[in-house]
Amino acid sequence: MKRYCFDTSGFSNPHEGLPEDIYRSLWRAVSEFVVAGHAATTRELYDEMCHIPGDFGECIKTNKEAILLEVGSIEWDSLSYIRNYDRMQQDHRQYISEYSHLNSRNTICLNDLTIIALARTLDLPVVSMESSAASSPKHRRIPDICSLENVTHFTFNDFLRAEQIST
Repeated sequence: MKRYCFDTSGFSNPHEGLPEDIYRSLWRAVSEFVVAGHAATTRELYDEMCHIPGDFGECIKTNKEAILLEVGSIEWDSLSYIRNYDRMQQDHRQYISEYSHLNSRNTICLNDLTIIALARTLDLPVVSMESSAASSPKHRRIPDICSLENVTHFTFNDFLRAEQIST
């Protein structure tokens, strides 16, 4: 049963800052969480996650079926996901880097929008390490769009606390 939707940064940033060779028990527990099928992501973000190095990166690659929710699968409501994603592209168009002249790291990209649409569809929180761009009226990042879409946003530490995972 899925419990969280993960942006790439929800795994990659903590993995870089909390290396596996030092935080073995932490990454073992997170790997078990992935293997158990509690984490969900989209194709776009899964492809990015496959670049995470080490044992955890291998866990992501070898447990593709446990984490990746493919559009067209009968195992989940991918039609609602497509509707949510299409609507969000229109509703937040002015803040999406691919459509905006702003094209900055402080503006959400289409790949990031997929995880929010997935979370909205599954009624789950998003885990990412992005911070809000709320101080700028011209920019939106994952936490900002989550807020506008009534989707809970967690950091990796929020996720660890909620799941009572510690080193």
